[in-house]
Amino acid sequence: MSSTSPSKAPVIVWFRQDLRIEDNPALAAAADSGAPVIPLFIWSPEEEGDWEPGGASRWWLHYSLSELASSLAKLGSPLIVKRGYSLSVLRDFAKEVGAHAAFWNRRYEPATIVRDKNIKGALVKDGIDARSFNASLLFEPWQILNGKNEPYKVFTAYYKAATALVTPPAPIGKPKKLIAPAKKIQTVAIADLMLLPKINWTEGLKDSWTPGEKGAKENLDEFLSGIIDDYVSGRDLPSVAGTSRLSPHLHFGEISPRTVWHAVKEIDKSTKGREGKTTYLKEIVWREFAHHLLYHFPLTAKAPLRPEFERFPWRNDKQLLKLWQKGQTGYPLVDAGMRELWHTGWMHNRVRMVVASFLVKDLLLSWQDGAEWFWDTLVDADLANNTLGWQWSAGCGADAAPYFRVFNPILQSEKFDPDGKYIRKWVPELAKLPKPWIHKPWQAPPELLRAHGIELGKTYPEPIVDHNFARQRALEAFKQLKAVPAK
Repeated sequence: MSSTSPSKAPVIVWFRQDLRIEDNPALAAAADSGAPVIPLFIWSPEEEGDWEPGGASRWWLHYSLSELASSLAKLGSPLIVKRGYSLSVLRDFAKEVGAHAAFWNRRYEPATIVRDKNIKGALVKDGIDARSFNASLLFEPWQILNGKNEPYKVFTAYYKAATALVTPPAPIGKPKKLIAPAKKIQTVAIADLMLLPKINWTEGLKDSWTPGEKGAKENLDEFLSGIIDDYVSGRDLPSVAGTSRLSPHLHFGEISPRTVWHAVKEIDKSTKGREGKTTYLKEIVWREFAHHLLYHFPLTAKAPLRPEFERFPWRNDKQLLKLWQKGQTGYPLVDAGMRELWHTGWMHNRVRMVVASFLVKDLLLSWQDGAEWFWDTLVDADLANNTLGWQWSAGCGADAAPYFRVFNPILQSEKFDPDGKYIRKWVPELAKLPKPWIHKPWQAPPELLRAHGIELGKTYPEPIVDHNFARQRALEAFKQLKAVPAK
């Protein structure tokens, strides 16, 4: 980094979903310019279109911003926090500090793309050197297209094309020092953004997570220390620590995908756990595929990719939706997953597939209902990933599950939580019930239920739907949809 005096016109680094100092291209470019660097965060949730950050995301953001502010202060230039419309704030702020440039890292949500394009154009007209960088993906969404120069809709083909490209660039280090502006700048306190929820439901989140760059590194180190070797089997068992738990850190940009990619590649030199490492890297490419789809099909955050699903006869039953949300369906694995989500802001991926299938196929409630609930309660609520996951479950998106694939919540429970350990943790009213009945308590002998203090309908609900009936109902609905040609 070149040296300069604080009197040189500063560079604004506009932080968004890149809340880290390592492998941050916009921050690195600003530091390398030799000018004073002014880190800036603008709280403008109303600019997110239909997807303002949910309660769990706001909780995470509060703590992640706090750690970022501490890290930047140690480098020499404190984080400035503002509220308001981004373009207005950036224009006014650039004039206030006499900035000659504004750098930021790109985002790829539909509403954000439109906003950022307008902002860049306006700043350039103002004489500001406005630059954006890729900090959150291995590849840009427009880099990988099929032979017809069209976006991919099937993951396998996308994966082959992505892995045939050059290796993702190596991550860059953090700046050794930032030159602070000559004058002190007014900032809004992070606490004044009122990000923390008013309702008291965050204790479980605090116990489960450490938001910020440090927490991301700790999770990655723990995962690479041995968990990844058994990833192929461990990732499907909700009762064991078999996954990386990096999803919220990746969403908020506390760690970059190329940092993760190269860290895995570095330990992939031995044959031990090779299959687990390969499978995990494939999941990183799934994340890329999700952003690829949202970028090329921006309407899919609300509408099905397959237009015939606009005619699907989804039910509108607020009471059933509420029972699903609260983990009171009478199916232990489903209820365990929904309670884990509420308590920790996260849910094991295998269980996510089960609860999603239950909502859209057993209850015939729309995938949009599920997506909205996940958006509000997940700490890793990411528009691209959330959209891909729910459209996959409903059968209406790219690479979707076939319509006849209906997860049986009992069989899934018996296969992936055979001893009921996961269920016992999150559905404690069933904790003493032995297997096989813990997977299907309504079939347990009445005397056994009484012996363990379980009264169905009172201490634990009866099933809100019969799975066999619901499966047939769903299959008939999907068949009817398939039989009617799209207009």
